[in-house]
Amino acid sequence: MSTLPNCPTCNSEYTYEDGNLLVCPECAYEWTPGSEGTEEEKVYKDANGNTLIDGDTVTVIKDLKVKGSSSVVKQGTKVKNIRLVDGDHDIECKIDGFGAMQLKTEFVKKV
Repeated sequence: MSTLPNCPTCNSEYTYEDGNLLVCPECAYEWTPGSEGTEEEKVYKDANGNTLIDGDTVTVIKDLKVKGSSSVVKQGTKVKNIRLVDGDHDIECKIDGFGAMQLKTEFVKKV
């Protein structure tokens, strides 16, 4: 009897093979043998396809309405020292006159 590895997500010992995949019945995670620990880091790209990293300076490429307010972040607004995060909005930053905000990478370009 061969021993199968524990689930990399929940560490369950009750994994089983399904074709070329290993499956965890407790959390329903599926993976290929030998791929544990090879998660790829997400690459964030601006509207022009340039790769963004933490600390970059970007410019807003279109007017953006601020949710819950009547104000607008104008096109051309420069945002310094961005922080990239997972989620619907990829960028956390502080904008002068607005404070802490979240932006999507599709509405900014790298300076």
